[in-house]
Amino acid sequence: MNDWPYSEIVKKHFLHPQNFLRDGEKFTADGVGEVGSPACGDVMKMWIQIKNDRITDLRWKTFGCASALAATSMLSKMVLEKKGMKIADALKITPKDILKRLGGLPQNKIHCSVLGDKALRAAIENYREQKGAPKKDTPKIICSCLGVSERELDLAIAAGDRTFEEFQKRTKAGTGCGRCIEKIKKMLAEKIDEYSDKSCCDFCQKKCPQKK
Repeated sequence: MNDWPYSEIVKKHFLHPQNFLRDGEKFTADGVGEVGSPACGDVMKMWIQIKNDRITDLRWKTFGCASALAATSMLSKMVLEKKGMKIADALKITPKDILKRLGGLPQNKIHCSVLGDKALRAAIENYREQKGAPKKDTPKIICSCLGVSERELDLAIAAGDRTFEEFQKRTKAGTGCGRCIEKIKKMLAEKIDEYSDKSCCDFCQKKCPQKK
């Protein structure tokens, strides 16, 4: 397919997704996470098995697009490498890490790398709730009035937000006392610069419109 706008790695994971829950397959899970909305067509569900605080196996299923399939397939591979990640290490995976392993995604599809990431976190949280464990790895709060975290800023950038106004519309950050606005604007600029790296521009074969 000459007009295929994805890397060969994305194509491989799309056509042959790893750890996808097949119809009729039985999988006993220690934690289950589901995110997305059936109304918009993007739904992701993930099942995980945990032993000694390590994710030893997982399955997932989605009604999302090709990019969501490939991104979650790669995420599952990353988590299960080397006999499975410790929960704390799995929670450190970012959408940018997934994009790097995939060789990039078209700009308008980057938000798809977030679905699997969110489902994994929801599954881990579900596992912890069942065990009665206290919440850990709490993201840094950047807007105290609205309880908006730095994690939400990362996900918003991955979803395509490039201005403070876009991020504020998504999260309502800065609509309380307003003291966090300048801090968030600075963080936003720094994180966008990280996302707009050379590998992304090489993949798109054009200068990234967000990179000056």
